[in-house]
Amino acid sequence: MKKFVLILIVFLCLSIVSVGQQNDSARVNPYSHLQKEKSDFANRLYFGGSFMLSLGSYTSIGIWPLVGYKVTSKLSVGLQPGYEYLKYDSYYYGGSYETSNYGARVFARYRIIPQIYVHTEYAAINYEIESKLPSGQIDETREWVPFLFLGGGLSQEIGRNSYVYIQVLFDVLNDENSPYRNGAPFWSMGIVAGF
Repeated sequence: MKKFVLILIVFLCLSIVSVGQQNDSARVNPYSHLQKEKSDFANRLYFGGSFMLSLGSYTSIGIWPLVGYKVTSKLSVGLQPGYEYLKYDSYYYGGSYETSNYGARVFARYRIIPQIYVHTEYAAINYEIESKLPSGQIDETREWVPFLFLGGGLSQEIGRNSYVYIQVLFDVLNDENSPYRNGAPFWSMGIVAGF
């Protein structure tokens, strides 16, 4: 009888250890069913942006990182925050003038064919606006200036998930505080990874 009880205890212990190991493996990765979705999401992301550098009597240093998401194989949306430092000779000051601009852009792109896309973008950029008062003094205020860009571009694959692009956009809002000429096209070139 002692042998039977001992065998029963050993059998129960092995069963408990076996069940515990099965539960431990389930505990290790309880979200394994979500891994495919996570990798799907990650595969739909792409990154890029632009870095600007101009030195001389007009100095401009800026960075505009970009993160995008492919909604479908043809449609993508994204966000592009940015900052720019400027220093240049100013008519108003009779010397040099320094300022910073910052803001963000949200955009959507639709690929007509793999190399050609149409693009729409809303941007809000905070500029320091200077104006000369009747007294001759300079008034400086910061203003959010809106832009609504419409246009398109060309892209060419240069490596695995890497593309070089060129695009032209037109601002259809033409806000009175915009520092750009009405109707002037905005050309840009760059490299994007993942799009």
